[in-house]
Amino acid sequence: MKQIRVVVESLGCKLNQAEAELFGRQLSEAGYRLVSSAGEADVYILNTCTVTHVADRKSRHLLRMVHRLNTDVRLVAVGCYAEQAPEELAQIEGVALVLGNEDKTHLAQKLAESGCLNGLPSRNIDGCVYNSHRTRSFIKVQEGCYNFCAYCMVPMVRRGEKSVPAEQVIAEVRQQVAAGFKEVVLTGTRIGAYNSGNVNLKDLLERILAETEIARLRLSSLQPQELSPELIRLWHDTRLCPHFHMSLQSGSGEVLGRMKRRYSATEYRQAVSMIREVVPEAAITTDIIVGFPGETEAEFQESHDFCRQMEFARVHVFSYSLRRGTEAARMDNQVGAQVKKQRSRQMLALARESAKNFYQRFLGRTMPVLWEQKTGGVWSGLTGSYIKVYTRDKQDLTNQLVPVRLKAIRDDGLWGGAAGE
Repeated sequence: MKQIRVVVESLGCKLNQAEAELFGRQLSEAGYRLVSSAGEADVYILNTCTVTHVADRKSRHLLRMVHRLNTDVRLVAVGCYAEQAPEELAQIEGVALVLGNEDKTHLAQKLAESGCLNGLPSRNIDGCVYNSHRTRSFIKVQEGCYNFCAYCMVPMVRRGEKSVPAEQVIAEVRQQVAAGFKEVVLTGTRIGAYNSGNVNLKDLLERILAETEIARLRLSSLQPQELSPELIRLWHDTRLCPHFHMSLQSGSGEVLGRMKRRYSATEYRQAVSMIREVVPEAAITTDIIVGFPGETEAEFQESHDFCRQMEFARVHVFSYSLRRGTEAARMDNQVGAQVKKQRSRQMLALARESAKNFYQRFLGRTMPVLWEQKTGGVWSGLTGSYIKVYTRDKQDLTNQLVPVRLKAIRDDGLWGGAAGE
């Protein structure tokens, strides 16, 4: 069977990962051969991110690196950076096609119509089986955001808010269960805004739990104003992973106001309390921006102290990145690079301390772990609360959900006994 070999990779958020999985399935169904090595590929597709200038740089770097590795490969850049700056990407040597977020939904069709595949040899390859190489499946349920936070590009590159119909989501979950996945992650730009017909996020979760046999169901993120007691009570079903990613961005009320976030520090604290009242051992993870325009030393310290009080399981720290076209980019009081570096180091130190304190609570416990991969003789996987666990075992643990006794703290997680111990 003659096929064109394609690699699909993704940068950035879990929504991008969900889309990359979907691209892989669609391309496989259209007759392309999915391969894992860019060096073997005829076409390399990158789903780009533009949330920070670092994300932009990573996209450019990866495309150039792939071209150096394989000068014959046709590079295709899609997604948010492609939406925001298509000319920049089109100028990179080897890039044959650039598609924004609207066009990428018809990726296979656009590839065929563009002519960028002209002259590629179709190779004789037996079989055409799509394999995401993951044990967790990411499913997009929503896209777009109307919030327009002062620093954020997302509403400009993912315009409007759209929700995937509940029947389609449930069908996708069933499909992934049939394919052998033990965990599904529901993702979107703002999944708390999910609304399809008369079905909101709470209704969708209830239906997935009632109508599918998925072993673990995880949400990619929520915002504090989207939580309600009725929603959180669903976590009495242990198939819902006790993990809430809830972006804070700053623990200073003044900074949150300038950021145009839709909650106060007090409301965020109340949301955390609501979660812990129902799910006491939940992992609450977050994102923090340091060096937002006008952030004073006192405001940074207020944010730092707030993060300490919240006892987060994990904190992703970002230095403020100026994004063209956003309100924050026009603010006069930009914080200097050295100050941002210093504050980032302080917040990262707190993040490591908070994570270690969270891991400490689970030492000696036995918890189910979904094992994902083996590297250098060591298996790694995740608990429902998103703790990374490592172990040595001669068995093939790939995609096995097995209880493990947690014995010791490792740099970014916990060391467990042999599977089933």
